[in-house]
Amino acid sequence: MPVSPQYRASASHAALGQDFYDVVAAAEFPDHILRYRNRRAAKSVGLDTLTDEEWIAHFGRFQPLADTFAKPLALRYHGHQFRVYNHELGDGRGFLFAQLYDEKGRLLDLATKGSGKTPWSRTADGRLTLKGGVREVLATSMLEALGVDTSKTFSLIETGEALVRGDEPSPTRSSVMVRLSHSHIRIGSFQRQAFLRSPENILKLLDYTIKTYMPDVWRDDPASRAVAFLEEVCRRVARVGAQWMAAGFVHGVLNTDNINVTGESFDYGPWRFLPVLEPGFTAAYFDESGLYAYGRQPDALFWNVTRLAECLLGIADQPNLEKALGVFEPAIRREFTDAMVKRLGVQSRGAVLDNELVRALWIFLAETKAPFEQTFFDWFGGLASSERAARSPSKDFYAMEPFVAVRAALQDFAPREGVDLAHPFFSRRDACSMLIEEVEAIWKPIAESDDWSVLHAKLDAIDQMREAYALTT
Repeated sequence: MPVSPQYRASASHAALGQDFYDVVAAAEFPDHILRYRNRRAAKSVGLDTLTDEEWIAHFGRFQPLADTFAKPLALRYHGHQFRVYNHELGDGRGFLFAQLYDEKGRLLDLATKGSGKTPWSRTADGRLTLKGGVREVLATSMLEALGVDTSKTFSLIETGEALVRGDEPSPTRSSVMVRLSHSHIRIGSFQRQAFLRSPENILKLLDYTIKTYMPDVWRDDPASRAVAFLEEVCRRVARVGAQWMAAGFVHGVLNTDNINVTGESFDYGPWRFLPVLEPGFTAAYFDESGLYAYGRQPDALFWNVTRLAECLLGIADQPNLEKALGVFEPAIRREFTDAMVKRLGVQSRGAVLDNELVRALWIFLAETKAPFEQTFFDWFGGLASSERAARSPSKDFYAMEPFVAVRAALQDFAPREGVDLAHPFFSRRDACSMLIEEVEAIWKPIAESDDWSVLHAKLDAIDQMREAYALTT
């Protein structure tokens, strides 16, 4: 079938030149079973008219899409991994497959995970487990519903190989995944050019990124351009970090190669959602020091954008770059309050009242250890949901002393315009959550009997939540 009239492709990343990528080929897989197709995301870039066979041809066998890259590009970058610099990084099991414009005119990337070896694979096999792919589908679906600016899992195809992994029972099933994301230019993309002492390539990457993704920050003077760019990255990274905190989400691996300069959350490995508010809660079993624990995520993000500032020292002077970094802290505080108010489904009443409400709620969650997601579900819409909250499995928490301040603060807030508290989603007793036990319960029937019904039911529930909360734009 022909692509939709919405389809508009690009190959602009190729113009950066081969200092920034390697031309590669996809692995040939023994099987191609379509397990997930994101029809909403496909429609946004004009690929909703593809048949399943055409879908598999493009996103399982990687036949090129029209008017974009003839061959995939494995991107080159470096990064700090748990604060240790690694100059051997790059796309080791993925590549940039295509660039497409969405209905808003934004240039987006279609990139892979598990598509085979590249020059940056080192000793790895370049593959993705099916469980890893399923986990990414769940993470991105849930985060989008909770208002986080996240990449979209676009496609998941089971590929018929048996993989050996140390962190799950082996052999295990294989898959190839495609994500739709607002660029794959990382802080580590700049770090690589700084490590190689290539100021001309730093400026080239800076100019491409600004012109392509944030043209409003263009300045004619290179030094002013670099400072304005750093300020914008700080704002965007602060925004997504605040959204994680309001969603109770722990990314798990906040290395500089996992931070996109356009400020979109992506690349989900050992992620977790909080059961209760616990600042020290970690996602990765190997994060023994808690470097990327839930409560340390803002600090980790600031550390990362500081590494970006270092890359720009050859273009702008240190005092101005330090001033630009000063944008981060007030931005993440402001964005956190905004995200929390939105999560409660109430209309903002200005900084003072909004902050009072958020502070009262945070103290309540910290002191009582009330279930995190259930609390937001119960009180979505504010006091207009009092009767529903009184029937909640968490109702006893709302009778505790710390909730008195929350209830008093909510007196000043009405439901957000457009919120429909009669939506069928709010007839549920329990919140739609995504704790690790639920993830394992979704995977178990797939692993044991190839039963995908539990996953589909969960995705249906998340779609209903996304519609009811209306947090995405």
